[in-house]
Amino acid sequence: MNNYTIEQVLAHDAPMILIDSLTDYNADSASCAVTITEHSPFYNAAIAGVPSYIGIEYMAQSIAAYAGALAKDKQQATKIGFLIGSRKYQTHHSVFKKDHTLAIKVHKLYQEESGLSVFDCRIEANDALLCEAKINVFQPENPLQFIRENQ
Repeated sequence: MNNYTIEQVLAHDAPMILIDSLTDYNADSASCAVTITEHSPFYNAAIAGVPSYIGIEYMAQSIAAYAGALAKDKQQATKIGFLIGSRKYQTHHSVFKKDHTLAIKVHKLYQEESGLSVFDCRIEANDALLCEAKINVFQPENPLQFIRENQ
């Protein structure tokens, strides 16, 4: 595993980079982390944290970091991907609490040559499962052409 900064493996720019780091990856899975602070995007002082529905974007960005790291390993550029949808997004807590470090784990279940993939995802903190989902993503060969064709 190479040590990449999150900016190296995501096609996002600040302030829309929501996760802090890629902590581990291999051919089929990755782990990322984010520490919730009052400076976290989507932080809500009234609930002292980030609403757990933001977890789907943490998962999507973790999948993107996984794909970006694999691309970098092959000396390829990171490519834009698309969150197509989720199945069974379940939250076991309504808030990601301030000062908690979340571990976002993504595992590839299926990948087609077309660029469609399915990942099993989970977010944990302090050995507790906070939320889980199956996430469908699409990474076309030419993302900009795909966008133009589907406007």
